[in-house]
Amino acid sequence: MRILVTGGAGFIGSHVAEYFQKDNEVLIIDNLSREEILGKGIGSKSYNLNYLKGFKNISFYNCDIRDFEKVKEIGKGIDAIIHTAAQVAVTTSLKNPRLDFEINALGTFNMLELARLNDASLIFCSTNKVYGENVNKIPLLEKNSRYEYADERFIEGIPEDFSIDLTGHSPYGCSKLAADIYVQDYAYTYGLKTGVFRMSCIYGERQFGVEDQGWVAWFVIATEMERKITIYGNGKQVRDLLYVKDLVELYDKFLSSNIRHGVFNAGGGRNNAYSLLEVIDMIRKILNKKPDLNYSDWRPADQKVYISNIRKAHELLNWYPRTSAEEGIKKLALWVRNNRQLFIGL
Repeated sequence: MRILVTGGAGFIGSHVAEYFQKDNEVLIIDNLSREEILGKGIGSKSYNLNYLKGFKNISFYNCDIRDFEKVKEIGKGIDAIIHTAAQVAVTTSLKNPRLDFEINALGTFNMLELARLNDASLIFCSTNKVYGENVNKIPLLEKNSRYEYADERFIEGIPEDFSIDLTGHSPYGCSKLAADIYVQDYAYTYGLKTGVFRMSCIYGERQFGVEDQGWVAWFVIATEMERKITIYGNGKQVRDLLYVKDLVELYDKFLSSNIRHGVFNAGGGRNNAYSLLEVIDMIRKILNKKPDLNYSDWRPADQKVYISNIRKAHELLNWYPRTSAEEGIKKLALWVRNNRQLFIGL
């Protein structure tokens, strides 16, 4: 197949490109703007792109997903699109909602039109933020190191049919939700094969996490480089963690399946759910270094507990996370330690 990967020089996109190039022709588009959009950056914005240059089945095009004419020209004859490009931070969406909308909503619309013109399949990287603050309406129990859902209906996490209505989302949540719904509608209206994957906390090697996005990697980098980590709230908030290579395998299983359309939660699930404090303790043991913690007020629209119910992906695609959080964070920590020179100016 000819597979187009948007955001292919980014963390998730580069892992997608590396995986699919083994048996396919992979076209990457990326405008290398992550640092400018976030207003901060660490490491090298060309690191992942340079890493991929060693693979002969990968071609790179410097292209903005908002430029439809250029996208249309590059994407002629493609069979599938894996759309990882996005504005990824809630904080950035609050400061610049127009930019957030144009990248996430209009950019995704352009990818859908490209898929329609080529009768191509499309995988969309959505987010758990589409469920908004409705998640915070679930009663919680406060334990020593974490919060837990008090309602037994959500013991396995938030299912895909959880309400997205009558709630706050943040501009980021709104732009991703608009795109999420558009991807669903292009399956219903035009018969495209589309997969919506509502991702939780994805982490792994080659992730240049910063405080606003990619927090697991940021915690590892900051601890290794002896920089301060700010915890917003009390650190008992819980997320489920998914190792990036397990995520890419999920995409492959969907593309290889006979399912024409599906909405799936993509997270580590209940077995890989940890509080910030628990992740910090895990990192301390792995790196044998004590993280330097600072506490601040809760951030707007932050979910105290979010755990993905991943039963649907298991039942329909025979997928489950193969990598435990501890095993995955060890791999991430080893990569950071072996690449300390990338973070010296942090």
